[in-house]
Amino acid sequence: MTDPERRAPSKDARHPLGSGSDRRAAAASFARTAVILTALVLAYYLVPLDSRTTLATVLLLLCGLLAVAVVFGWEAWHIMHAPHPRLKAVEALVATVGLYLVVFASVYHIIERDTPGSFTEPLTRTDALYFTLTTFTTVGYGDITARSEAGRVAVMCQMVCGLLLVGVAVRLLTAAVNAGLRRRQREP
Repeated sequence: MTDPERRAPSKDARHPLGSGSDRRAAAASFARTAVILTALVLAYYLVPLDSRTTLATVLLLLCGLLAVAVVFGWEAWHIMHAPHPRLKAVEALVATVGLYLVVFASVYHIIERDTPGSFTEPLTRTDALYFTLTTFTTVGYGDITARSEAGRVAVMCQMVCGLLLVGVAVRLLTAAVNAGLRRRQREP
């Protein structure tokens, strides 16, 4: 037997999920991701979305998109300094996309409440979230469509921002993960 054959298998080779600390980190990351999603959905259903003026709706959208950008930047910084950058990247993606979807669902719900008939059917909060998700995933079943100008402008904004979010987010998250991994390799 040669030396490599006599060596004991590494911890990673013995278990598909790596060491015990890696499994604990993955479990903690999964739990944080579940809490983030739950908090976003609860906030969406519990925050009052009363009728607003068009200006207030536009400000809500702009502030929401700014919040998405800030959360994404903050998460990218944490990825570069995280002990497990890949796990943190998954959390960042869930938090960013979840917030993005909730912002647009809120805007659609408000538009429909302010101007009934803005969509082909009345939008409850669940309907607005459904419409947001079908638009984001580009599935677009066609069962709900925007009729009003405000609705169509909001949908176009979601489409453009969705493309930017996916394109830029993947690129930046990959760069942040790589920077975090390089940092970990340099540390003793």
